Amino acid sequence: MIRIRRVYDAIDGEDGVRFLVDRFWPRGIGKNALKADSWLRNVAPSAELRQLFRNDPTKWNEFRLRYFSELKAHPDGWRPLSRPSAKGR
Repeated sequence: MIRIRRVYDAIDGEDGVRFLVDRFWPRGIGKNALKADSWLRNVAPSAELRQLFRNDPTKWNEFRLRYFSELKAHPDGWRPLSRPSAKGR
């Protein structure tokens, strides 16, 4: 099971393997404080795609299709996410 959480949320004892999926390191959080197992920057949407969307709900469908296309083009980037999720959280 994959559970999505904000990086600023408190750590839950049931989190399991934790990945940071973002192009940028989160503000105000030190590398040791995050307690992530891995930082998968290349799984996050590209800068171009982020700029296209800019949190505009009317662009959600286009964003989603383009993001899935990016993920399909680079399967080695997201595969680390699928391995632990097959075993639990």
